[in-house]
Amino acid sequence: MKSVLPVLTIVAFILGVWTLAVVPMNIHLAADQAARGDIVVEPADARARQEVGAFALALGNPAVIPMTYTLDRPRLPGPQQVVVELWNTVFAVAPTSNRSLIYHGWVTLSATLLGFGMGTALGIALAVGIVFSRTMDLSVMPWAIASQTIPILALAPMIIVVMGAIGIQGLLPKAIISAYLSFFPVVVGMVKGLRSPDAMQLDLLRTYSAGPAQGFWKLRLPASVPYLFASLKIGISASLVGAIVGELPTGARAGFGARMLVGDQYGQPLVTWAALFAAAITAAALVGLFALLERVTLKRMGMAS
Repeated sequence: MKSVLPVLTIVAFILGVWTLAVVPMNIHLAADQAARGDIVVEPADARARQEVGAFALALGNPAVIPMTYTLDRPRLPGPQQVVVELWNTVFAVAPTSNRSLIYHGWVTLSATLLGFGMGTALGIALAVGIVFSRTMDLSVMPWAIASQTIPILALAPMIIVVMGAIGIQGLLPKAIISAYLSFFPVVVGMVKGLRSPDAMQLDLLRTYSAGPAQGFWKLRLPASVPYLFASLKIGISASLVGAIVGELPTGARAGFGARMLVGDQYGQPLVTWAALFAAAITAAALVGLFALLERVTLKRMGMAS
């Protein structure tokens, strides 16, 4: 309860601010809709209403305030509208339907997991090279840091276009974008972890005539496990973001990114917000899974989580 209560408090605060923000964001649309429905609104002229501030318009027309939470195409959907849309697109349709967020989630998740696996393998390999090679430390690490300064929104279309020119489409380009975002946290975390054993521990191994390989497997790698899991939890979230970004410039027909595009292009904000929250829930579930694996692994290793 000590850890759950602060989280619930923050969630309640965010929901409260969100609920209150719906009124000023949607009051002008609701007032226009009310006026078309023969409901008395002040000011009566549509152009005059646009010149009135949102709070003043809401205070002057309290009967219109409930309508701000029921608009079909609101500027800011209410929390209850997003929950209803999530329910309708997750539980009320077949998982194979094009409207199902389960179907779109699997499309995005497949690219996420493939890219995460590629990025993790690359990150661990680079970290080992950086720790054991002074040349790689001086040459590769600065480039790894510099690579993260390139905006992913600029890089993703380039990757898609270049790979499309050589006939590679579909899952792999999105996975490469995911790998690009996920490898850096793994590199940084593993380098820190592999270098975490202190000089006394390393000297002890040398007194036992242990070679570099034995030092790696017996000391450095076990010591890096907590750092690795911390990096993996960051990397899996970054991979999901990369997969979604990779769907945007391709005009993909499936995936969370595709649903967000559909909502934006056809003026259906509820579709966009539902896909956004579904992606956030997916990311939270993946991070929670790695947190559970971390707890089990460290417990078996006799290390405090």
